[in-house]
Amino acid sequence: MLSTRGAAAVTPSMAILRGLAPDGGLYVPAAFPQFTLQEIASLASMPYVQRAHVVLSRFLPDFSAKELKDAIAGAYGTGFDCEAVAPLVRVGTRAHALELWHGPTLAFKDMALQLLPHLLTLSARKNGEEREILILVATSGDTGKAALEGFLDVPGTSCCVFYPKDGVSQAQQMQMVTTGGRNTHVIAVNGNFDDAQSGVKRIFADPAFAAKLDAEGKVLSSANSINFGRLVPQVVYYFSAYADLLASGSIAPGDEVNFCVPTGNFGDILAADYARKAGLPVGRLICASNENNVLTDFIRTGVYDIENRPFYKTNTPSMDILISSNLERLLFDLSGCDGAYIARLMGDLSQKRRYAISAEMLEAMQARYWAGYAEQQAVCEEITRTWREDGYLMDTHTAVASAVLRAYQAQSGDARPGVIVSTASPYKFGASVLGAIAGSGACEGLDDFACCRALCARTGVPEPEQIAKLPSLPVRHKAVCGKADMAQAVLDAVCG
Repeated sequence: MLSTRGAAAVTPSMAILRGLAPDGGLYVPAAFPQFTLQEIASLASMPYVQRAHVVLSRFLPDFSAKELKDAIAGAYGTGFDCEAVAPLVRVGTRAHALELWHGPTLAFKDMALQLLPHLLTLSARKNGEEREILILVATSGDTGKAALEGFLDVPGTSCCVFYPKDGVSQAQQMQMVTTGGRNTHVIAVNGNFDDAQSGVKRIFADPAFAAKLDAEGKVLSSANSINFGRLVPQVVYYFSAYADLLASGSIAPGDEVNFCVPTGNFGDILAADYARKAGLPVGRLICASNENNVLTDFIRTGVYDIENRPFYKTNTPSMDILISSNLERLLFDLSGCDGAYIARLMGDLSQKRRYAISAEMLEAMQARYWAGYAEQQAVCEEITRTWREDGYLMDTHTAVASAVLRAYQAQSGDARPGVIVSTASPYKFGASVLGAIAGSGACEGLDDFACCRALCARTGVPEPEQIAKLPSLPVRHKAVCGKADMAQAVLDAVCG
């Protein structure tokens, strides 16, 4: 594994254990495995756990076959409400939806964060790490609960999650603050997600903080998608979606498939690009954003500029992000793996709040990516249209992808099969979804949970138990801190 900023190469297990490279860079594969069409076609007859083993064994060569099989079985053997784990569902005549929200927290983050604790504890043993591993997380809504659930009472670990106060849905907040366990900590930040994410990065880069943790017998690692152990399980479900299309006869081996991904921190769509680099026949990757459309502008122009750009709180809060951390991995690839150049770009972003890539890099990016965005009204209209025309109920983030895919298909005339990556249950954003299909008046005087009950009554789509029980659970985590006080808040939580 290489660092995007040039630090010495390490094994996959060490990259997973560290989370972030010592130079602040993100770990990426030094080389990508190559799957033949015959190998990909063979996945069609396998269940998800076997597909995961085939793919992960090639990306994580320092894990034994038994270690991976046990880890995968532990991650996906229970806790998911359907045998397919990540089912592919037809939506009308124009697309399929890859549903990644059938896990315990009803969001796509479960696909990685049910597996990461197994990979991380294995990595610690492989590298002789005996200190307690402190998982530090910034969340825009879904990662937090998925990390808390994944690491809940896992021996030798603790998990501390920061989320933006007033920046997540009521259901997302309640999922986090009601978490039990002896090793979980949840802290609201007076700021937005970018403030929380930047604070976490500063903590990782602070040697004095690391020394304080070491004195307490603890060491930092990450469950955000900056950790390669979060990213690599996501590669699996793109192979799985392709295998399901093969199994249904929708495509033949070698046919290219377009994926449209609702995108905030750029990890989910990058995983699709990594699948392409490993041989999966991926056509165009369609990056779908909300009003915080810095990625749309970047993919269209090659200029990443957040100076004086407004920040919007929207009905797609998990995408209310201006600094997309995983984009650094794509830039490293586009630059020809030039770590010094990437360090300069990231320095420009930190100091000047902008950077620009070369014309050659822009051309290479646009050959693989297309970008669009959908504002809040368009999101509501897409939920309504898809429910009325196709009988398919989707959450707000999935609706962004659906609307952007529709726009791409109309503009480009691209007839290749399209897959919408569906990232959350509609019941995680019940008020927004109910308002879309029944009008805003239907939500008047109701909290999110009453909206979920009304949504179930109106559509007949079952409300998940995980949401239905939330209002009756006790709130266990009430801590709040300023964005400049996050390091001390961690110490107070885990060492106090």
